[in-house]
Amino acid sequence: MEITVAQEQARVPVTVFHIEGSVDGASYEQLQTRAQEAVNAGTRDLLFDLSAVPYMSSAGLRALNSIYNWLNKDASPEQTREGVRAGTFKSPHFKLLNPTPRVLQVLQMAGYDMFLEIHHDRKQAVNSFG
Repeated sequence: MEITVAQEQARVPVTVFHIEGSVDGASYEQLQTRAQEAVNAGTRDLLFDLSAVPYMSSAGLRALNSIYNWLNKDASPEQTREGVRAGTFKSPHFKLLNPTPRVLQVLQMAGYDMFLEIHHDRKQAVNSFG
C-alpha cells in the first residue's frame, strides 16, 4: 500500500490521503500510523481518496474506526450515538472519496456510511469541510 498526502484549502485546510493498494491485515498499521502522525501534527480535517483501493478487510475497517475516533474525540458519545441511529450525524472531520465498488459495498455492509460521508467528487468533498 502507498499513501500520497496532499493539502487542499477550502474554508479550512484539508489533508487528503490518496491510498493505493489493499487496506488489510498487512497494511492497516501503516495507514493508522500515517493518520496519527497527521493528527499529531495538527490535522483536523482528513479526506481519504479510496479510488485505488481494490480491497479493504476488517483490519482496514478497524483502522478507519480508530481514525474516526481520533478526529471526533470532542463529540459527545451519547449525542453521536443518537445521531448515527437517527441518521442525522456524519463525521465533520473525516470523510471518504471515491471508494471502489467492492470497498463501497464493504463500507455499506459494515454500516460505515451511517457516520462517514462518502463523496464521488473531489472538489465537492474538499468543500464539504468546515
